[in-house]
Amino acid sequence: MNKNSFFLKIVDWFKHMTFWKSVFLVLVAAGIYSTVVRFVFGLGAATNLSDNFPWGLWIGFDVLCGVGLAAGGFVVAAAVYIFHLDDYKAIVRPAVLTAFLGYVLVIVALMFDLGRPWNIWHPLVMWNPHSVMFEVAWCVILYTAVLALEFSPMVFERFRMEKAGKIVHSIIVPLVILGVMLSTLHQSSLGSLYLITPEKTYPLWYSWNLPFFFFLSAVAVGPAMVTIESFLSSRAFQREIEMPILSRLGKVSAVALAVYLVLKIEDAINYNLFPYIFTFNLEGILYWAEIIVGVILPIVLLTIPKVRENKRGLFYSAILVVTGFVLNRMDVSVTALERHYGTNYFPSWMEISVTLMIVALGFAAFKLAAKNLAVFPKEAHAEAPAHAESYEVVVVEDEAQLRNISSFGMEAK
Repeated sequence: MNKNSFFLKIVDWFKHMTFWKSVFLVLVAAGIYSTVVRFVFGLGAATNLSDNFPWGLWIGFDVLCGVGLAAGGFVVAAAVYIFHLDDYKAIVRPAVLTAFLGYVLVIVALMFDLGRPWNIWHPLVMWNPHSVMFEVAWCVILYTAVLALEFSPMVFERFRMEKAGKIVHSIIVPLVILGVMLSTLHQSSLGSLYLITPEKTYPLWYSWNLPFFFFLSAVAVGPAMVTIESFLSSRAFQREIEMPILSRLGKVSAVALAVYLVLKIEDAINYNLFPYIFTFNLEGILYWAEIIVGVILPIVLLTIPKVRENKRGLFYSAILVVTGFVLNRMDVSVTALERHYGTNYFPSWMEISVTLMIVALGFAAFKLAAKNLAVFPKEAHAEAPAHAESYEVVVVEDEAQLRNISSFGMEAK
C-alpha cells in the first residue's frame, strides 16, 4: 500500500464518520493523554492508588477480569480439538481471536500498573517458584504464545504461507492441550493470590475455595463472551448467528454456575457467613448483587429452552453472566479489602480512560482482523458436507464498500 492510498483511506474513514467512530476517537484521545501523564509523572499523578491500596481498577478489571473474559478460547478450542466436537468449528476461530486479543491487552494493561514496567522481563530470568505471581506470570506469557500460534493460521492463509500453516496444523492438538493446562493453572492461581490475605479480606469473599471459584467462573464466562462476540459480529458483518452452537454453550455456562453456586452455599455453611450475608452494608449488598444477577438469574434463564434458543434471550443471559463475573472480580480485588485498610477507593478519571481506551482498541483490532483475515466460516452451500470447514477472506477497503456488499446481499435474498 503506497502513501497516497493510505492517506485516502484515512480521509475516507473520517468522511464517513459515525457515532461509534466519534466515541472511539474520544476514548483513544483521553486514553493517550492519561498514558502520557502516567508514564511522565508516575502512578501518583494519574491514579487514586496509594501505598495502602496499591491495586485498583487496572488489576481488578483489566487483569483479573481480562484474563477471565478471554477464557472462551480454551473452552471452545478444547471442545473442538480435544473432544472432537466438530459442530463448534464455526466459532473456534472467533473465540481464539478474542482470547488472543484479550491476553495481549491484559499485558498492555499490566504495563500501566507496574511501577517499573521496563522490568517486566524479570520473571523470565529471576525465578521464584514459591510465588503464585511467578506462576501466573509464566502461565500468561506461555499461554499468550500458544494463542499466537493458534491464531497464526489465519495470518498464514491471508498471505498464502501454506507450508507454515501445515506445520501449525500438525501440532494444533498438543498446542491446545498445553493451552488448556496453562489456562487451568493461571485462572485458578489468580484466586490463589488472595489466599495470603485472610485477615485483610472481608469474610464474604475469603475462602480456601478461591482457586476453584476463579476457575469455575472463568469456565462459565468464557462461553458467555463467545455468545456476546457472536451476537455483535453477526450484526456488524451481516452474518447469521450460530444459534444451535451457542445454545449448547449456554448449557455449559449454566452447569459451571450451578457448581459454583453449590460451593458458595457450602462456604456460607462452613465459614458461618450468614451474619455477614444478611447484614445489608455495602459488602452485603454487592455480594447479593453478584449472586442474584450473575449466578442465580443466568442459571434459571439458561435452563429454560425457550430463552436459551432465542437470540436475544441468550444474549441478555450472557450479559448477566459477564456482569456477575465482573462484580465478583472487583469485589474480591477492591471491595473485600477496603474495610481493612479504612479507605474508599474509586478510580480516577485517568484510570477509567485508560481502561476504556484498551477496551476500544480491542474492539477495533477484532474488527480489523475480521475484515482482513479468514476469521468466520463462509456460508456452506447446499451440496457441501454437513461438517465441512471452509473459510474465506473478504478484504473491505472502506465503509462504503461494506455497505454496498451488505445491500447486494439483501437484494440477492
